[in-house]
Amino acid sequence: MPLLPTAHFESASTLAVVMSSNEPLLFLSDDLSIIVASASFCRAFQIDPESVPGKRIDELGNGEWSMPRLASLLKATASGSASIDAYEIELKRPNQKTRQLVVNARTLDDGDLDHIRLLLAITDVTEMRAETRLKDDLIRDKAMLLQEVQHRVANSLQIIASVLMQSARRVQSEEVRGHLHNARHRIMSIAELQRQLSTSVGGRVELRAYFTQLCQSLGASMIADPERLSIEVKVDDSTVIADVSISLGLIVTELVINALKHAFADERSGTIVIDYRSSGKDWTLIVSDNGIGMPVGDEAPKAGLGTGIVEALVKNMNGEISLSSAAPGTVVTISHRDTSGLQTDISSAA
Repeated sequence: MPLLPTAHFESASTLAVVMSSNEPLLFLSDDLSIIVASASFCRAFQIDPESVPGKRIDELGNGEWSMPRLASLLKATASGSASIDAYEIELKRPNQKTRQLVVNARTLDDGDLDHIRLLLAITDVTEMRAETRLKDDLIRDKAMLLQEVQHRVANSLQIIASVLMQSARRVQSEEVRGHLHNARHRIMSIAELQRQLSTSVGGRVELRAYFTQLCQSLGASMIADPERLSIEVKVDDSTVIADVSISLGLIVTELVINALKHAFADERSGTIVIDYRSSGKDWTLIVSDNGIGMPVGDEAPKAGLGTGIVEALVKNMNGEISLSSAAPGTVVTISHRDTSGLQTDISSAA
């Protein structure tokens, strides 16, 4: 490649390194004239290597490299007042697709302050940006599809709940009617979870909002006089994955239904409180009421379907359940303690 007189300041080794680089490089003087271009630059941008030396960068090709902002940054870099780090540009050429380029520029300090040199490196990120956009589009489409599915599931569950309610009105048996009502409440619990999932971030459910909406739904369908009975939710900022929220929601549903049915006989006034706290992987759920308390002896009710559901869910979550008197009322405490660290310590000691 012939070199113009501007190149006589440069060592042959410097020029050889630039010309043979696998990365598109331009070696520039401080007035942005090209001393030498790498062969990879000429190949990548379809420029005749013989036409490059001595030209200004804005004269390359058909003028597509004439970018005032880039020229300004290069001059500022040459003067030492700026540097170009991962500056992104668009290279537009007639009848060719626009290319996304990332450029970096540095001055070469050889001690000759009268002849500042710039090394400009160009990376073509067109395909990378296209893949990123495609990936983002796919993620967005998937999120929209998931949200639509969640809405449809929630709507379907509400339809099922409505059918159960209609069936409960038609049956003559009080026992069957009670079972249908309980089934409806359980389904509404899952429907409420679906609504929370549709607005959650990262597939996690914020328990305070979930329990609040769930208890509002239960109260609206089971409490005829809100002045007499109420449900309070006292929950920290905990978030849990969907599977855990389903179990917790069903547990809360069963315990609230049980309290509303049995704790406030004879038009007694009172409050049911849902309390949840977590620390790391440990958590505690407490459902308490200030009703008539737990019947004992012969008056104690037999364990029903709801009790079986709660016990099975707690066991599946590796939790423990306990009942105690609140004097007045009843307290149901469900707790989970992470024992993985303890098991590790025991194994190490062994």
